[in-house]
Amino acid sequence: MRTLIMKFGGSALGTTTALTQVLSIVLQEHERWERLLLVASALDGVTDQLIEAAHFAQIGSQRKYRRIVANLRSRHLTLIDNLPLGSHERATLQADIDRLLFDMLDQCQLFASRNDNKETVASRVDAIIGTGERLSTRIIAALLRKSNLRGIAIDASDFIITNNIHGHAAPDIALTKQRVSEHLLPIMGRNIIPVVTGFIGSTEQGNLTTLGRGGSDYTASILGVCTNADEIWIWSDVDGMMTGDPRILDGTHVIPTLSYEEVAELAYFGARILHNQMIVPLKEANIPLYIKNVFKPQEAGTLIHDIPHTKKNKFKAVTWIQGIGLRAQHSGPLSSILSVVDDTLYDITNAHADVTISSQSSTESFFAFVIPTSAGTDAIHNVQLTLQTRLAQNDNAQSWEVNPVTIITVIGQHDHIPTAVAELFSVLKEVTILAVAQGPSKCTLSIVVEPSTAEKTLALIHQFICDNL
Repeated sequence: MRTLIMKFGGSALGTTTALTQVLSIVLQEHERWERLLLVASALDGVTDQLIEAAHFAQIGSQRKYRRIVANLRSRHLTLIDNLPLGSHERATLQADIDRLLFDMLDQCQLFASRNDNKETVASRVDAIIGTGERLSTRIIAALLRKSNLRGIAIDASDFIITNNIHGHAAPDIALTKQRVSEHLLPIMGRNIIPVVTGFIGSTEQGNLTTLGRGGSDYTASILGVCTNADEIWIWSDVDGMMTGDPRILDGTHVIPTLSYEEVAELAYFGARILHNQMIVPLKEANIPLYIKNVFKPQEAGTLIHDIPHTKKNKFKAVTWIQGIGLRAQHSGPLSSILSVVDDTLYDITNAHADVTISSQSSTESFFAFVIPTSAGTDAIHNVQLTLQTRLAQNDNAQSWEVNPVTIITVIGQHDHIPTAVAELFSVLKEVTILAVAQGPSKCTLSIVVEPSTAEKTLALIHQFICDNL
């Protein structure tokens, strides 16, 4: 049966205007597809508030996390009040919202009453920060039912099975496919539209996990593979994948098509539209992915699919991500330093270090690694300070300098890259470049610069891309 999965991001859900658009899209696509499945993020900004609440709960600041819960309740109930729901449906939905928030408060209060081990604490944090998706799915499902569609809110933790790496859990596709076959496909076969929580899963033992920031994209990808979906559409408030970050660059425009490899690199190196793990399952299953604007549904957006390798030397986009660079008057193996870096990053972000660029001479070594966008805004500062402290305490590592860097990556597939690279570098002649590397996929070129020159470098590269499209 022809199956479409549509994921709606938080920016596409936070207002009555946005939800009206969502409803209009679902009504239209319900007529065109035999099976429809929706994946929902939390309302825009809610996950950040929940992370803050979990932090306050861990330090025992009851007044602060209760204030956050009160604000979340007010926001969701105000949204419900402005939706065209009947009195019974509204009252039922309000009771659901209150129940979910009370359950979350219980999780917050357990921090004060128990001295739990690290894994139990991490599981409780996941239970708290995954509340936003449970709230939004109930609202969407109620709106569908009011429009005579058979919508039902379903928690992905019932069938997406993951490992126990809380905060960055990885799915067990085989077990998930089995659970989806048993619990989700029969519902879809009865002309019901499941509205599934993004971002969350659970271990085999039933402990709640989360898939990392932006994990609702990953949820859609996982379910696409497990339901044999024909297409996946990601709806947000942008027109598609852009040639650059429109928040800091002028003249950005939509890229009509990208290969799986190209978009995977864009996501890994900082493009914030997609979760960087979601592409691999889609590529393996050859499921086309569309990025579309919920407020401009008639626009084509960006199509991501299997594209034959091009022979054109053509860059398509530039992206950036924060990182940490380490430099020392040192030659020889880096294993001991990399171990300190990996342990530090894992302690702070719950993710292992990926060394993006490294270079050595007979007297000097330099390497840089990415700070994942899912780690939050304070991660770069926390990692730098912790690394400096730990290296200073290590007799063999005191000479290493630790500084923030910006890793700028140009995306585009090539058969023969030297000419394009030479042309690109000619426009960067006034930029101090700390390191350069071509990715093994041969569709990326990464340049490490100091943060103070990042915006200028991005602008120069983006103009070069636009001039050569």
